[in-house]
Parts: sequence; structure tokens; C-alpha cells
Amino acid sequence: MALTDTACKHAKSVDRARRLFDAHGLYLEVSPTGGKYWRLKYRFNDKEKRLALGVYPDVSLLQARKLGESARDLLRAGTDPGVAKRGQQEQAKLNSAQTFEVIAREWHEHKKDGWEPGTAKDKLHRLEKDVFPHMGSKPIASITPPQVLTVLRKTESRGALELTRRLKQTIGQVFRYAVATGRAERDPTPDLRDALKPQQHGHFAAIDFKELPTFLQVLERNEARLFLQTRLALRLMMLTFVRTSELIEAEWTEFDLDAALWEVPKERMKMRRPHLVPLAWQAVEALKQLKALNGDSRYLFRNQRKPKKPMSNGAILMALRRLGYQGKMTGHGFRALAMSTIKEKLRYRHEVIDLQLAHAKGNKVDAAYDRAQFIEDRVQMMQQWADYLDKVKADAELMRLGGKAA
Repeated sequence: MALTDTACKHAKSVDRARRLFDAHGLYLEVSPTGGKYWRLKYRFNDKEKRLALGVYPDVSLLQARKLGESARDLLRAGTDPGVAKRGQQEQAKLNSAQTFEVIAREWHEHKKDGWEPGTAKDKLHRLEKDVFPHMGSKPIASITPPQVLTVLRKTESRGALELTRRLKQTIGQVFRYAVATGRAERDPTPDLRDALKPQQHGHFAAIDFKELPTFLQVLERNEARLFLQTRLALRLMMLTFVRTSELIEAEWTEFDLDAALWEVPKERMKMRRPHLVPLAWQAVEALKQLKALNGDSRYLFRNQRKPKKPMSNGAILMALRRLGYQGKMTGHGFRALAMSTIKEKLRYRHEVIDLQLAHAKGNKVDAAYDRAQFIEDRVQMMQQWADYLDKVKADAELMRLGGKAA
């Protein structure tokens, strides 16, 4: 006689396990302590076996019958349902151990030799700071697009749209690695294409050359009480107009002060080509001041908190903020300022300025001449630019004292 839900509910325990049979090998086993467990009796390869189907009432009579039918479907297909269940349990255990953080660290270890050390460090730092605390412990195969979106929105809410874009890209790379290695079915990040705020592309903040006299006076007066190292960094940013990272990570071994030349190695250049920076005598003097200040350091600009490391990337922006130029000027703004002023005031050709800015070249033939092309023009231009800055500062000071600019 088939079981009823009422019979299952009121089944009493006795001094030994008792079995209440339903049909097709399904029965409810009642333990002496009162626990009720669904079992399925079946035969496979002429051996009688038992399959656990769950605990009553968590698994109802109807659910137990459906589970029993699924097990019999496996039998009809020639599969032992007990073996199949153990395989599912092992896979579930494996999946739970394959968290996003585990896979991401494995991906990072696998890829890092192909990156620059700074890139590898930055990618892992961003994962550790912005992703792992929120999604790292989740099995990667279970992560859904909305869960990824929730993580990215935390960064987006800070206004860091470019960082959000790069984090989405990195998360997608981790998922594609997981797919390739059999730990995930798909990469959910393409589903987020229209869910994030679009990045607003624009120019870096930069003052106009008409504002240069005031800026030079503000820097000279130093009412913000900037350290000498910071003021020299700003001065060298103006005199060389290299990228911020190229300056603050510069090492003394890159400089030949006697030849007034700085060669930035390709490893530190955006375009991965070595770059020559002719040094005006004003730049050499600034470097000699730095040498007296930080000569025992590997780097021109020593990190005040971590002396074995270079100055922080944010030091330039912080200095500009203290000078009253937040939102008006950036480290990259010195490049824009130099380009526009040298073109308009010193009348140099675009090609010469472009080479000194180390912009990307349109083809490999142009790139091959990068190190030496127009070098004489560039040496002359860098000195004239430094002299122009001195004249602007002197004229501004003369005007302030009531005189007349030359």
C-alpha cells in the first residue's frame, strides 16, 4: 500500500529502525531517535544498493517520489544513481572551492610575466581593494551579471569611471580564464555593456599660457610651504614636460648631467621606446639641487614615508591643489601648456614638439627615428623654452613691483 503524507507525519519511532514502504523501492526509514529519512532501494549489476534522497519533512513525499523517478531514469540509462550522486557532490565541493579570488590569483600568476611589474602590481592591488572584499569568496561558476554590476557600481559611485572600466575588463579576463580552464560556463561582463555610466572623455586640466606668469609667481612665493623636493618636481615638470610617472620614477642612472641629456628607458615609456630629453641648463641646475638633497637614493624623488620607493603619483596633484590649482592644472597639463606655448610663442614646428612629447608615431619607420630625429632642434627648443619661462617669471615680478615688462 502506497504511503500518504499523513502516515509519514505521524510515523512513530520504536526501539529499532523501521521502514515504511511506498512503491518502486522508495521507503521512509524512521530511526529510534525519531529522525525520518527517505531511501531508495535498487539493484545495479545484480547488487542491491541504497540511495539517500533526503530528510522528511524537508523533502516531502511528492518530492521523494520525483527524486526516486529521476534515479530510476538513470538506471534505465545504465547509470548507477549512487555513483552519479557522489560525482555531483564532489563537483559541488570543487565548485565551492573555486572562488573568484582563487581563480583571479591563479590568472594573475599565469599572466604577470607578460606585464610590466607596475602593471602586474596595480592589477592585483585593484582586485584586492575593489573586488575581492565583495565577490572574492563566491564560487566563480555561481556569479551572475547583477552581482558583478553591484561590485562595479561601488567604484562607479566614487566617480572613478575609468577605473570602473578597467576593473570590468580585468574581471572579464578572469572569467574567460575560468571558462578556458573549465571552472565557469561563461563571462558575464558583456551583459553589463549598457548598465554602467559612459566615460566622459576630455582633456586634462591645464592652464593657458596667459595664466603662466601668475602660476610661476605662486610657485616662487611658495606660500603653500611646499617641500623643496616638491617644488623641484614641479619645476622639472615644466622644463621637461614628460609624463608624470616618467619624472617621479626617474633614476639617477638615466642622467648624464655633463652632456645635459636624460634617456628614459623604454620600460618606463608609454610607447615602449627609449626617449631622449635634452636638458636646459636650468634643468641641470634643478637636478644638481636634487642630487644634493637625494643623492644617496636610487630615485630623483624620494618617497618621504617609504625612502626606498619613488614619490607618489598623487604628490604632484596634491601640490597643485595646495597652490590653489585644483581642477585647473594637472601633471599632464604641463605637456599641453608646453605644446601650445612653444607653438604659439617660440614658433617651433609641430613635428619637433611632438617628438619631444614622445607621442605615438603613425608607422614603424617614423618610430625608428624617434631617438635622434630633430635632436639639434630639440636641444635648442628645450633651452629656449626654459629661457622663456625665466623671462615670463622675471617680467611678472617686474610688473608686480610697478615696473614695465621687457
